[in-house]
Amino acid sequence: MNFLRGVMGGQAAGPQPSGAETIQKLCDRVASSTLLEDRRDAVRALKSLSKKYRMEVGTQAMDHLINILQTDRSDSEILGYALDTLYNIICNDEEEEQDESEDEAAQKQADDLGAQFTEQFVQDPEHVTLLLALLEEFDFHVRWPGVKLLTALLKNQCVQVQGIILVSPMGVSRLMDLLADSREVIRNDGLLLLQQLTKSNAAIQKIVAFENAFERLLDIITEEGSSDGGIVVEDCLLLLVNLLKNNSSNQNFFKEGSYIQRMKPWFEVGDDNSGWSAQKVTNLHLMLQLVRVMVSPVNSPGATASCQKSMYQCGLLQQLCTILMATGVPADILTETINTVSEVIRGSQVNQDYFASVNAPSNPPRPAIVVLLMSMVNERQPFVLRCAVLYCFQCFLYKNQKGQGEIVATLLPSTIDANSISAGQLLCGGLFSVDSLSNWCAAVALAHALQDNLTQKEQLLRVQLATSLGKPPVSLLQQCTNILSQGDKIVRRGSKVQTRVGLLMLLCTWINNCPIAVTHFLHNQENVPFLTAQISENLGEDERLVQGLCALLLGICIYYNDNSLENYTKEKLKQLIEKRIGKENFVEKLGFITKHELYSRAAQKPQPVFPSPEQMLFDHEFTKLVKELEGVITKAVHKSSEDEKKEEEVKKTLEQHDNIVTQYKELIREQDAQIQELKEQVASMSSQNEQMQTTVTQQLAQIQQHKDQYNILKLKLGKENQNQSNSQGDSSQVNGLQTEELTQLREEVEELRKQHTLLQTQLHDKDALINTLRSETAEGSAGGSDNTELLKELEALRSQVESQSAEINQMKTERQELLRRAEAGSSDAVSSSDGSLDAAKMAEVESRLAAQTTETERLKEEAKSLSESRAELEQQLASATSTVAILQTEQAKLQTEVQESKKEQDDLLMLLADQDQKIHSLKQKLKDLGETVDDEDDLDARDQTDDDFEEDEDED
Repeated sequence: MNFLRGVMGGQAAGPQPSGAETIQKLCDRVASSTLLEDRRDAVRALKSLSKKYRMEVGTQAMDHLINILQTDRSDSEILGYALDTLYNIICNDEEEEQDESEDEAAQKQADDLGAQFTEQFVQDPEHVTLLLALLEEFDFHVRWPGVKLLTALLKNQCVQVQGIILVSPMGVSRLMDLLADSREVIRNDGLLLLQQLTKSNAAIQKIVAFENAFERLLDIITEEGSSDGGIVVEDCLLLLVNLLKNNSSNQNFFKEGSYIQRMKPWFEVGDDNSGWSAQKVTNLHLMLQLVRVMVSPVNSPGATASCQKSMYQCGLLQQLCTILMATGVPADILTETINTVSEVIRGSQVNQDYFASVNAPSNPPRPAIVVLLMSMVNERQPFVLRCAVLYCFQCFLYKNQKGQGEIVATLLPSTIDANSISAGQLLCGGLFSVDSLSNWCAAVALAHALQDNLTQKEQLLRVQLATSLGKPPVSLLQQCTNILSQGDKIVRRGSKVQTRVGLLMLLCTWINNCPIAVTHFLHNQENVPFLTAQISENLGEDERLVQGLCALLLGICIYYNDNSLENYTKEKLKQLIEKRIGKENFVEKLGFITKHELYSRAAQKPQPVFPSPEQMLFDHEFTKLVKELEGVITKAVHKSSEDEKKEEEVKKTLEQHDNIVTQYKELIREQDAQIQELKEQVASMSSQNEQMQTTVTQQLAQIQQHKDQYNILKLKLGKENQNQSNSQGDSSQVNGLQTEELTQLREEVEELRKQHTLLQTQLHDKDALINTLRSETAEGSAGGSDNTELLKELEALRSQVESQSAEINQMKTERQELLRRAEAGSSDAVSSSDGSLDAAKMAEVESRLAAQTTETERLKEEAKSLSESRAELEQQLASATSTVAILQTEQAKLQTEVQESKKEQDDLLMLLADQDQKIHSLKQKLKDLGETVDDEDDLDARDQTDDDFEEDEDED
C-alpha cells in the first residue's frame, strides 16, 4: 500500500522511479495480488497514468486489463477502472493541446497508436464478445465506459469490429437496448455507438431497423423537441440517415410503417422565422436530408414513386412548400428545402400539378415557379440558391409534358399577358442577359421544357422577339444563333464560353429529332458557315468544348435532315464537312465533349452541384443526349450516298415489314381477345355444368331417398292390406261367401282401378299439353283470333276437368258412405249368425242389405257413366292435340295478347293446384277413417269386397 501511496502522490524516500518503471510495477501488482483491493488500487493508478503514458500503459498493461475484465466481473468498480484505462489508450480524441512546433510526423504517430492498440485488442474476437457481455451490466460505472470503448474500437477498426458484432449472438440487440436506458448519458453515447456501427454495413442496418429502431428514434426526437431540440436530435437524425441511405429494404420498411407521416410536424414553422439557433438550422437541414434520402433519384423508380405519393397524401409536400414561400427562413435552409421539394415532385405527375398550383404570398399572388425563376436569373442571389432553383425547375418538367406545354405557352404570342411576369418572359430575359450564368441557367431550363417533346419544339418555332424599334421581329431560334455568332462582340460578366455552351446545348436539344426545326435552322444562310468556321479553327483549350458542341449541332443537322432545302441536303452537308473540315477532324472535334472532365461529373447525378460558377458547363440530361448521338452522327458522316440509298431502301423495307408485323399484331390481339372471351365462356359454362351436375347429384340422392321411403311404406301397406284381407276373408266365410265370387269382385275393382289410373294419366297428359300451349303462346307474336279460339278451347278443357273433379269427389263421398254402411251391415250380419236375433231384426237387416245393393248398382252405373265421360274426354284430348298441331304451324303469328294468355294459364294452374289440394284433403280424411292413403286401388278393392259381402247377405 505504501508503494501505491507513493505512486498516487505521497512522498517517498530515495530517487523517484520513471513512468515506465512505475507502470511495470503496477502491472506486476495487478497480476500477482490476491486481494481484490490491491488489484483495484493498481488498476486505478494505471487509469491515472494512461493519458500521460499512453504508449507504456498500452504496451505493458493491456493484457492484464483484459484479464481483469474476464476474472473480476463481480466487482463493478475495478471493471470501470479497467474499461476507462482501455478507452484512454485506444481513443484518439486527445483533449490536450499540442504545441505548434511539434513535428507532424510525431503527431501522426501518436494518432496511429489508437489504431495499433485497437488492432491488438480485436485480434481475439472473444475480447469484443466479452465487451458486449459487459454492456448488459446495469451499473453506470461499467456500462458507460463500455459504450465509449466500443465506440472507439468502431472508429479505429470499423469493418473488423462490425464483423465480430454481426456474428455475435444477440450482439446488435444488446446495443439496441442502450436506447431504452433511462440515463441520458448512456442513451446519448449509445446513439453515437450505433452511428459508428451502422456505417456502410447493410446487414447491420437491416438488423437495427427491425429491432424497432425507427420507432425509438422518432420517439426520442419528439421528446427532445423535434427541430428545436439539441444535439441529441442531431445524433438521432444522423443515425436515421445511416439506416435509410442506399438501403431499399429499410426505406420500404420505413414507408410501410407509416413513419413518413410522423415527419410532417418537423417542418411546421411560424410567421416569425428570425433568430434561428445554429442547432435548429442543423437539425432542420438533417431532416430535409432524411426526406431526400427517401425520394433520391438513385433509388428504384417504384420505391421513389411510392414515397412521393405518401408524402403528398400526408401533407408533407404541402408543408415543405409552406417553408419555401415563408419569409425569414435562413438561406441554407431555403436552398435545401428547394432541393428537397425538387426531388419530391420529380417524375410524379400529381406532385408536379400541386407544385404548379402553389402561389407565393404576394400582392398580386404569383406562382411559386415564377418567384423561383426570378431568383435564378437574378445575379445577386447566392450561387447555390440559383443552382437549387434550376434543379427544382428541371424536376418540375421531368416527364411532365403538361408542365412543358404550360411553360412554352407563356412564350407564344396568343398567351402573353403584358400586365404580369410569366415564366417564359423570365427565361428569355435570362437568356439574353449580360450575366453568363443567367444565360446558361435560362438556356438549360428552356432545354428541359423541350426535352423529349416534339410538339413543344415545333410550338417554340412560333415565338417572335422584338429586337429594337423599326426592325422586324426575329424568331427565338434566329436570335439564339445571332447571339452565338456575335458572342465575341458582346461584353459579358463571367465566362463567354459558359454562354455559348448554354446556347449550343439549347439548340442541340431543340433541333434533335425535329426535322422541321432543322429546316428552320438551316434556312438561315449564316448558320452553316459559322459552324464550319468554328469547327475548322485551331483554338485554345477553352474553346475546344465549343468546337465539339458545334460539331454535334452540325451532325444533328445531317442526321435529322429531311432534304427539303436543296442547298443543305445530307449529301451536300457531308461534302462540305469533307472539304472544309475533314471527316476525321470532325469526328475528333466531336469527341472533345465526352473527354472533358466536367462532362463526367455532370453525368453522375441529376442535381447540378458545382464548386464554382465557372465550372457550370454541362447539364445531366444533355450528357445523355450526347452519349446517344455521338455514335449515330459519326456513322452518318462516314456514310456514302450509295450507303444512304441502301439504308433508305432498307428503312422502307423495314417500314413495310413493320406495317405487316403491326397488322399481324393487331390480328393476334383480336384473336387473343376472342380466345380470352371464349375461355371466359368456357369457364362460365364449366362452372354452370358443375353446378348442374351438383344439382343432378342432389336430386338423384333425393329420388333415391324417396324410393327408399316409398318401398318402406309399400311394405307397411302390404302388411296392413294382408291383415285386412285376412279379416275380410274370415268375415266372408262366416257369411257364406265363396272364394270364386270374391276373386271376381277383386277383378272388377282392379279394372276400375286401372280405369282411374288411366284417367289420371290423361290428366297429366293434358297438363303437359297446357304447358306446351303456354310456351308456344309465349313465343307467338301474331294471330289474335287464333289465340282467342285457343283460349276458348282451354276454357272448355278446364270446365271438363272441373266436372270430372266433381264427379270424382261425388264418387269418393258415396264410397265413404258405403263404407260406413258396410261396417254397420257386417256387424249386424255377425250378430245374426249366432241365431240370437229375432225376425224383426232380420227383416231390418235384409232391408238394409237391399238398400245397399241398390246403392251399389247405382254406383256401378255412375262408374259406367264416368267411363263414358272418359271416352268423351279422350276425344276432346285428340281434338286438342290436332289444335296444338295447327297452333304449331301458326306459332310465328302469335304476338298479341301474350300477357292475357299468361294470366289465363296462371288461373288454370291455380285450378289444378286446387284440385291437387282437394285430392290431398280427401286422402287426409281417408287416413282419418283408417283407410289406405297412398294407394287408392286398395281402397277400391276394399269397396268391391264390401259390396260382394252385402250381396251375399242379401241372398241369405
